[in-house]
Amino acid sequence: MDLFAFTLLLFLLAFIGCCAGQSVLPSGPVDAIVGRNVTLTTLVDKANYDYITWNFNNGAQFNVATLSRSGLKVGTRFQGRASINATNGYLTLTSLTAADGGDYSISILSPEGTQTGDLLLRVLEAVSNVAITSSLPEAIELNSTVVLNCSAKGSFLKFTWTNGTAPIVADGTRLTVKEGDLSSALTIAGVLRTDLLGPIYCTASNSLEKATSAPFNLTVYYGPDQVTITPVNPPEYLKSGSNFSLSCSVLSNPPATFTWYHNEQLMEASGPVLTLDVIEKHGIGSNKEGYTCRAKNAKTQRTVSSPAVSFAVLQAISGITITGPTATLIAGNSTANLSCQATSGTVMSRKWKKNGSPLSPGTRIVFAADMSSVMINPLQKEDNGNYSCELENPVHKVDAAYMMVVNYGPEQVSVKGDKAVKVDNPVKLTCDAESVPAGSFTWRLNDTLTGVTTKTYAIEKAGYQNTGMYTCEVFNTVTGKTSKFTHVLTVKAEITEGLSDGAIAGIVIGVLIAVGIAIGLIFYCRQKVPSRSTGTLQVESPY
Repeated sequence: MDLFAFTLLLFLLAFIGCCAGQSVLPSGPVDAIVGRNVTLTTLVDKANYDYITWNFNNGAQFNVATLSRSGLKVGTRFQGRASINATNGYLTLTSLTAADGGDYSISILSPEGTQTGDLLLRVLEAVSNVAITSSLPEAIELNSTVVLNCSAKGSFLKFTWTNGTAPIVADGTRLTVKEGDLSSALTIAGVLRTDLLGPIYCTASNSLEKATSAPFNLTVYYGPDQVTITPVNPPEYLKSGSNFSLSCSVLSNPPATFTWYHNEQLMEASGPVLTLDVIEKHGIGSNKEGYTCRAKNAKTQRTVSSPAVSFAVLQAISGITITGPTATLIAGNSTANLSCQATSGTVMSRKWKKNGSPLSPGTRIVFAADMSSVMINPLQKEDNGNYSCELENPVHKVDAAYMMVVNYGPEQVSVKGDKAVKVDNPVKLTCDAESVPAGSFTWRLNDTLTGVTTKTYAIEKAGYQNTGMYTCEVFNTVTGKTSKFTHVLTVKAEITEGLSDGAIAGIVIGVLIAVGIAIGLIFYCRQKVPSRSTGTLQVESPY
């Protein structure tokens, strides 16, 4: 068949196809990518044909390829790139170019008639070069409006935005999206720190493929937020020199800088930590006053102050002493003034104790208004003891002691021991007395010094001559006072049970009196009897 005849046949087939019945091609369009291959399918399982002809029309009609019993003929425009499947009439095109996009038609000529169909082939440019750019290099939270532009290459592009894996959904007010053929613009008004925390991705796609941008992050400066100071409730009083500090923290990007204020006055201190050492070096803190820190963001130019915390710094108490009388104190005659002082520190309370128990005011005990001293007038023996003074403030407590000696006595002299013993039995008499200082002892028997100067009078073997009145005399060298006590001792061959101590003492005293009377009578009679020289009667004494 010559070229004219073949061309005429194609024309007739095209004409017949235009007038044929139901289409043998699926509905289009069919999309393909430039440089790749595409197969245009039919709805025919097994074609019964004399000719299968595919034509291309993009304003002018061209024959793509014709398959007949004698073989395949390919049009000049598609030489080396087109083929028809002999079984079902599928057309395969390779190495597509953008110019291959357009309308394709098929005509299947057979003894039963002619089947035709039309299909649109869209040759798409590959999706590539997806990139995000920003209208601002950095943003300020709440103040900035940021426009992110996503551009790409490709055909029939659609764009989607995601923050991480979460879709960014436009709300039409704060978040808006404007689409173009090759770009998409995401506008964020009053940007928040979470809007671009990201990373942000833009994806461009068409019906065949998609491509995603590199992750995009935009710095959003924010803060400072609410400033937190710790501890929120510090102790009301702090001990000078203790390990204490205040700390400030806040959310801020970039990190905030901190300054410290005392009673709203700027201190020469910066940084998130303020130590007690710095406070004391400023010469402040002795009064209960407020401290705050202020956080400032250099980018947002915002400054936020913390709540105030208050406390006072107190010195530890040291050098505590009690001063008291230096002279000798005598009960009933002396007065004592005790004073409690400290060389340094803040004293907020004083307490006095005697022998560990609180010392209370009374008619003889008077405290100074600030409890710094106490006067006892007059002193009594009961005032002897250990006096302590306790100085205290909320952070420290110290005490000091003073031993006060009040001289008195002797008083309450007593002698303990047997009042009646058998001959040859031992005797031990003990003399006791209340006295400060301790008294010196002297013993007398029947008013005669015995030479015993200890508190104990001992007899190894009692004899009748040991019967009598034993007097213990106690002398206090400081008070100059002497007190004594007489104890009656009876020495007998036997001790009759049942006689009371009083009865025994009465008998002894009676015997002693009788002996004294007898001796007195003898001396009297001697003086009354006349001597022989004078002719008077003289009675010779039996003694």
